[in-house]
Amino acid sequence: VVLLVCAAHAHALDAFAFGQDAAATLGVHVARTRLILLSVTALLTAALVSSAGAIGFVGLVLPHVTRALVGPGHARLLPVTALTGAVFLVWVDTLARTALDPQEVPVGVVTSLIGVPAFLLVLYRSRKVTTS
Repeated sequence: VVLLVCAAHAHALDAFAFGQDAAATLGVHVARTRLILLSVTALLTAALVSSAGAIGFVGLVLPHVTRALVGPGHARLLPVTALTGAVFLVWVDTLARTALDPQEVPVGVVTSLIGVPAFLLVLYRSRKVTTS
């Protein structure tokens, strides 16, 4: 449901990429759109963390990776990110179950081992861009 709401607001999300003033100039009702999107994403985050735990951390990194693959347009970015996240978690779950067979490693440990360095790289690159 959240993906559908975000997909319905894909053009507004693209406009927000240029800032709030630009989004308002392009006809986006900034306050209402921000309230809707923050509300549904907060609900999604709460549901995800309560049911799956820390593996939702992947959601912070994969959009950046996917953006590099498909570009910044949110109409394409949102569904491809959802698919990328699903595929990534299947791979991570398989790795967690088979890496130290017969014992299983918690999926959250494997996602953290992959996600933390990737997230640090994203932070490093964003700081490098903003200071340049």
